[in-house]
Amino acid sequence: MKKVETVLSSSGAHRQVKRGFGSLVFRVALFALLSAAGSGYVFAGGGAEKSGSSQTAGQNLAGKGESLVVFVPGVVSGSPIYEMLVAGVQKAVDEKPGSTVKVVEGGFNQAEWESKITSLAASGVYQLIISSNPAMPAICQSVAAKFPKQKFLLFDGQLEGNPQIYTLRYNQREQAYLAGYIAALVAQQAGGAKKLGLVAGQEYPAMNDIILPGYLQGAQAVDRVFSVDFRVVGNWYDAGKGSELAASMIREGAKVILPIAGGANQGVIQAASDGGAKVVWFDVNGYGIKPGVVVGSAILKQDRAAYEKTRLYLEGKLPFGKAELVGVADGYVDFVDDDPAYIAAVSETVRKQQAELVTRLRKGALTLREDGTEVRK
Repeated sequence: MKKVETVLSSSGAHRQVKRGFGSLVFRVALFALLSAAGSGYVFAGGGAEKSGSSQTAGQNLAGKGESLVVFVPGVVSGSPIYEMLVAGVQKAVDEKPGSTVKVVEGGFNQAEWESKITSLAASGVYQLIISSNPAMPAICQSVAAKFPKQKFLLFDGQLEGNPQIYTLRYNQREQAYLAGYIAALVAQQAGGAKKLGLVAGQEYPAMNDIILPGYLQGAQAVDRVFSVDFRVVGNWYDAGKGSELAASMIREGAKVILPIAGGANQGVIQAASDGGAKVVWFDVNGYGIKPGVVVGSAILKQDRAAYEKTRLYLEGKLPFGKAELVGVADGYVDFVDDDPAYIAAVSETVRKQQAELVTRLRKGALTLREDGTEVRK
């Protein structure tokens, strides 16, 4: 198996911008998994170094293949979107003899990300820097200007026209619409107030301009009377505050809640379980987190995107300078409708109604632009 060097940041609280939740168990499991694979570790941010040799993986194989680095703006463990990113890139690298990948956790201080990416580019070791975050295109464009030979593969962001950078962004309007539609169907069947909840870690452009309105749009496609109670935790880790906000929503009539609040998601789940409400999950399959409480999962297939685009790069076919927006019909955004826990938790009537929407989106019969405009075929 190929050698992987992982750099883990020792700084920053365990929170993730937009998504994911910290877990010591996950960190230990990740460490054990990579150690079993013969990985070398470097603990950044002032920590001790531990490596399988005196050289980095990239230096060991310089000249024998491509050296790639995944820069994670946060931490990997407990953040599903970044776990998928790393897994997809690793799979592509495993299929390319002589190529290597290094994973660098950049921590949560966004002010430090540019200097850390600059250091990676300045090293001259890595032909491709891979990352995923809406802030990355602007940061990497600044770095690219200083290092004209450096290439970047960026997910969950958009920048077109720079010959050093390729970006792929997910249609989160469609993703949120799917979540809002199933939430409204479940709430409607439960009876009572036609109100949903959305608990966010923080406010940010994609949340305010795409996800929140998309969630409401999906709900109102079921019934125009539906409203969304939107509340903000203020960070990405406070489960107690998440529980408090969700409990208040439930008392005020919200039947289904969408949490996008990192570690605070766990508080929302507990409040819903205690209060007889339901939860819709975002980005990954969440049915197993609390079977019977989680009634929908609108997902991103970042592992697939990372694998396919990294493989294109390794084949010399990645179209740098291009910015792609992908959605349900492209196979990168979807709704998990075949999980036994979903089938057990949601009535057949509701599942059939949701399936009709999902089928239309998958076939391209319905497409949603990010401004909410519906395109029907």
